[in-house]
Amino acid sequence: PAKKKDIRDYNDADMARLLEQWEKDDDIEEGDLPEHKRPPAPIDFSKIDPGKPESILKLTKKGKTLMMFVTVSGNPTEKETEEITSLWQGSLFNANYDVQRFIVGSNRAIFMLRDGGYAWEIKDFLINQERCADVTLEGQVYPGKGAEESEKVKNKTKPEKAKKKKDADKKSDSIKEDNRATKQREDL
Repeated sequence: PAKKKDIRDYNDADMARLLEQWEKDDDIEEGDLPEHKRPPAPIDFSKIDPGKPESILKLTKKGKTLMMFVTVSGNPTEKETEEITSLWQGSLFNANYDVQRFIVGSNRAIFMLRDGGYAWEIKDFLINQERCADVTLEGQVYPGKGAEESEKVKNKTKPEKAKKKKDADKKSDSIKEDNRATKQREDL
C-alpha cells in the first residue's frame, strides 16, 4: 500500500511515477506513436510484380521515412545547388509530395520523405530534370538527364565493387608469391 503524500511534497521521481500511471491507461492512436513503435503495414502480395523488384521495395517502405541522395550536374556552388533543389522541392510540393531537403555538399542534397512508398515516383521525377546527375535510392544509383554519357551507361555501385574484388584477389595472389618468409621456410 502506497502512503498518501501531499502533492506539494512530490519530488521528480514521484512525478515520473504519476506520469507513467496516467500514460499506462491512455489509449494512444497508432498515428501518434513514433515510427519505430508502429506495427508494420500488412503487405498485399497480390500487388507484387515478380519481374520488378522495385515493387517489393515500394510496399515494404510504405509509411516509413526514407532518404534519397540527389547530385546536381555540372560544377555548381552550394548556393546554386540550394536554388535548383529548392525548385525541385517546390514542384514536388505542388504535386502533393511531402519532401524535406537538406544540402550536404556543393552539389549534393538529401531529400527526406515521410512516406517511402512514393520514393520511386519522386526518383522518376528527379532523374528527368536537366540538372540532375544522379539519384541514389536504397543503395541503387539512377543516372539523371544531367549525367555524363559514361555514367548513364553503367550503374556506379555494382561494377566498381566487382572490379575492386578482382583487384583485391590479384593483389593477394601477388603478395603470396612475394612473401619472403614463405620462401625461406621452404628452403629449410
